[in-house]
This record gives sequence, structure tokens and C-alpha cells, in this order.
Amino acid sequence: MWFTSSYSNGAGGECVECAVSGRGTLVRDSKGSGELVVSIGSGAWRSFVRAVREGSHG
Repeated sequence: MWFTSSYSNGAGGECVECAVSGRGTLVRDSKGSGELVVSIGSGAWRSFVRAVREGSHG
């Protein structure tokens, strides 16, 4: 099941949708749900989320 980013404001801004799969996380553009889907392994997804939470992503 796909869910929308918690940063989505519902006003048509840029946001993503995510879904948990057997091997990790799927990510897609919320405005183009029938288009490209990126599959990210579990370990890489955890590292990404941790970096965002810690503010060390950029």
C-alpha cells in the first residue's frame, strides 16, 4: 500500500509516495503514480531516513 510523504502539504507541492516491499522500500512521484518507481534496499533506506532525521543529508 502506497502512502504519501508526511511533508506533503496537499496543495500540489513536490512530494513522494512510499510503499514497503519484501526487499525494502519503493518510492515514486505522487503526481506520476503510473510512472517510474525506485526500489531501495532496506539498509540503504534506513541509512537515508536516519540521515534526514539527523540533518546530515546535505
